[in-house]
Amino acid sequence: MHFAQQLGNSAFSWGMGQMINGADTAWLLISSVLVLLMTLPALALFYAGLVQAKNILSILIQCIAVTSLMSLLWVLGVYNEAFSGTAPFIGNLSHALLWHISRGAVHPGTHIPESVFVMFQMTFAVITPALIIGAYAERIRFSAVLMFSALWLIVVYAPVTHWVWGGGWLGKLGVMDYAGGIVVHVTAGTSALVIAAMLGPREGFRRSINPPHAPWMVMVGASFLWVGWFGFNAGSALVSGGDAGMTMLSTHLSAATATLTWIAIERIGFGKPSLVGAVTGTIAGLAAITPASGYVGPLGAIVLGFIAALVCYASVQVVKHRFKVDDALDVLGVHGIGGAIGTLLLPFLVFVGAGGVALPRSASAQFLIQLEGVASVALWSAVASFVIVKLTTMTVGLRVDRDTEIQGLDFASHGETGYNYD
Repeated sequence: MHFAQQLGNSAFSWGMGQMINGADTAWLLISSVLVLLMTLPALALFYAGLVQAKNILSILIQCIAVTSLMSLLWVLGVYNEAFSGTAPFIGNLSHALLWHISRGAVHPGTHIPESVFVMFQMTFAVITPALIIGAYAERIRFSAVLMFSALWLIVVYAPVTHWVWGGGWLGKLGVMDYAGGIVVHVTAGTSALVIAAMLGPREGFRRSINPPHAPWMVMVGASFLWVGWFGFNAGSALVSGGDAGMTMLSTHLSAATATLTWIAIERIGFGKPSLVGAVTGTIAGLAAITPASGYVGPLGAIVLGFIAALVCYASVQVVKHRFKVDDALDVLGVHGIGGAIGTLLLPFLVFVGAGGVALPRSASAQFLIQLEGVASVALWSAVASFVIVKLTTMTVGLRVDRDTEIQGLDFASHGETGYNYD
């Protein structure tokens, strides 16, 4: 065992001469908290406010159960599946249960403890399957949520993470994904479309509209998401320096621009901008800037936020009205399409204004690499999710019966109600 020795610059050393930097470590600790806040309570409140009152608790318990299950699976072996080995497609399980991590171990290539990197990446592994909850809301069995999420983490999320961030084939190809446009949003959005289509629409879908039961709750959840996203994106710098600062600024500007753009779209199209629409624009801007946040400057982020709002708004309409798929809370239209847009436009937006990075190749060549990354991950996510849904259906069942859906999942599945009307 190696014992830490405090240095004057708040750094620590261990036996191999690697250094733990106190400032970087503190920033990653804070970022881990911020990203976890994005699931609990942010995403939980955001989704819970969007559903009917009789299903609010089902959303909340799904979020906290997925958070807990993904955390344990991450430590049992999924972390190593994503971030170990040199194979192009999958890591190895040589260090399952994190037996290789000592208290003073430093994550390779950084100045932060391995334990902090594990925790930071765990929060990504938590929120990504939690995003898919929005696609199957109000009609899925609770056991199916757990089984689907567990298999999805192992079969979809971990391999894609390895491909892009863990030394796999997409990273070696040159794909640029700063904080998860492909790894998080394309995987979740594509899989959301698959499970929503296979699950079938909610009762009354397209015949009647069930508006969000608590728009104020949606706004509170979205606000927490906006704040937490700074840890998501700026934390991905893994240092507390200029890159993190520019990433945070770009993240904020994209979100702000997309919010105002969505308000303008509704004002022009319907005469009245809605609160739920405004914060949906916020999330679209945040999803789009995620892959590009560490590469573009402020003006590039503003342009991306504007484009993301337009494209995501149109995508939401297409999924529901042309595809006729009940992606209940618009996971594909907002997250999947937003992440893809940011990934694909990244090579061109680094040149817009000051603050962008230099590309390792021409913008057109980088675009083709980005396109290959998005297409291959979307294809894998779709095929794997189809198989997982089939396995889930054959084992624990997928959808609740009609009476349960009409009564509401809160009481029928969990024996509780979110509100006391007496």
